[in-house]
Amino acid sequence: MSWGSGGAGRGGYHCGMDLDEIVGKVKARDRRTVARLISLVEDESPQLAEIVRAIGPLSGGAAIVGLTGAPGVGKSTLAAALVSEIRAEGRTVSVLAIDPTSPFTGGALLGDRLRMQDHATDPGVFIRSMATRGRLGGLAWATPHALRILDAAGADVIILETVGVGQAEVAVVHAADTAVVVLAPGMGDAVQASKAGLLEIGDVYVINKADREGARAAARDIEQMLDLGAAGEWRPPVIETVAEQGTGVGALWQAILRHREHLGRSGGLRRRRLDRAGREISEIAVASLRASIGGVGDGAVLAGLAEEVVDRRLDPYAAAEKLLGRAGGP
Repeated sequence: MSWGSGGAGRGGYHCGMDLDEIVGKVKARDRRTVARLISLVEDESPQLAEIVRAIGPLSGGAAIVGLTGAPGVGKSTLAAALVSEIRAEGRTVSVLAIDPTSPFTGGALLGDRLRMQDHATDPGVFIRSMATRGRLGGLAWATPHALRILDAAGADVIILETVGVGQAEVAVVHAADTAVVVLAPGMGDAVQASKAGLLEIGDVYVINKADREGARAAARDIEQMLDLGAAGEWRPPVIETVAEQGTGVGALWQAILRHREHLGRSGGLRRRRLDRAGREISEIAVASLRASIGGVGDGAVLAGLAEEVVDRRLDPYAAAEKLLGRAGGP
């Protein structure tokens, strides 16, 4: 199974696009088509709903693995090593790497050309960087749609690498089937994980750069924290890796496979995907409502209501009700 090399034509897709042709090229794993569709997603194209509707039936087969953790723990190196492990089994892989946003262009500060050079020419690997564009949580707004496109294009595994995250930025758990939390010795990550959501979201924990002093102690700290938590059907394993050397990466991949088997047996995979779909529906609805509100009188109605609230002639709840009434009206 490999990605096609044909083009989608110059200039992208416009209002007169042939959706059947797009679907055919997505099925054929055409790189340009997939890349351009993701660009349309990032740009919030008016054609987005049509595209998602057309390719939706093709998706649902990929295993989505999220890699998250603080900056400097080696997520990108680990992702590249994981790609090698997966490709050795003959599976196709897509990597969606979320990067910080440039304050000047709005694009990703680190492009895919700087990542995973060893895999750049592999026809079984597709790599794409995506900017957060100011969104919190470690992911971009367009992430769910981009994942759907990569899934529809036949990736067996999608690796979703978040931008470097802090204690509470745990959005990856709502986007991935398996959440891998990456830590490193000597960075205070064990303390960080114990204080916040990172300890709660991990399906697998990785102590990367395990050849450094303190790696074993960091692994023990995570094990002890897991012992203090409520017992569940799945006990997250703690894997030590040295991604630069490929050490422990095979064990990590096997742990991910075991977790996926567990999700299949327990019904957890469907529950996670139902939660994911519910969140996506809510976000689309809220975005649509926000656009409707912004379009009411080109903002004049909102400005007038704000003036009434400031002058204490109206409370903000009553003003919001009026605004929603105008946005939903004819």
